[in-house]
Amino acid sequence: MEALNHTLFLWINATQDSPQWLIVLATFIAKDVIAIVPLLIVTLWLWGPREQVQSQRALVLKTGMALLYALSISWCVGQLLPHPRPFAIGFGHQFLSHRPDDSYPSDHGTTIFTFALAFIFWHRMWSGVLLLVVGSAIAWSRVYLGVHWPLDMLGGFLVGMLGCLASHMAWQLYGERMLAFTHQVYRALFAMPIKKGWIRE
Repeated sequence: MEALNHTLFLWINATQDSPQWLIVLATFIAKDVIAIVPLLIVTLWLWGPREQVQSQRALVLKTGMALLYALSISWCVGQLLPHPRPFAIGFGHQFLSHRPDDSYPSDHGTTIFTFALAFIFWHRMWSGVLLLVVGSAIAWSRVYLGVHWPLDMLGGFLVGMLGCLASHMAWQLYGERMLAFTHQVYRALFAMPIKKGWIRE
């Protein structure tokens, strides 16, 4: 597997001869596109057609739970199976500044793939597939810039699936109660903008 990891990395990783515009684009994707996750979460919770708000908020809460589970699993895997980043062992070329911490599985990959899988399972297929495309671009960019191995991204995808499974099982136990409690807290904290009609009750 390590030989495959190295081979795939060298196929994807940029070199000193790579176009500067592509490195700039990859840097933007690697650093900034992940912001789509909190933006979508906030948007789906605060706005939307009145008849869909309840289902949107259930989606947000289930997805948030899946992210927490997935990132917890990712941390445990990283502690049990520490793996250095490519630049930490002098392999390939690095074009993005990063701490030399453990690389497997990728936190960026775990986050975006958990989000994409959650939308496939609990929202609409097209929205989840679109997020998978975004996730694939993020995965490519971070390997291209030399801060991750390809299998780090595959690990993030697999951990995302585990996170969604754990969230689905937990939802059967206490999801509705948690959603009701979250609504109470939300109405208390945002009473004024709700009254003004700026956001949904």
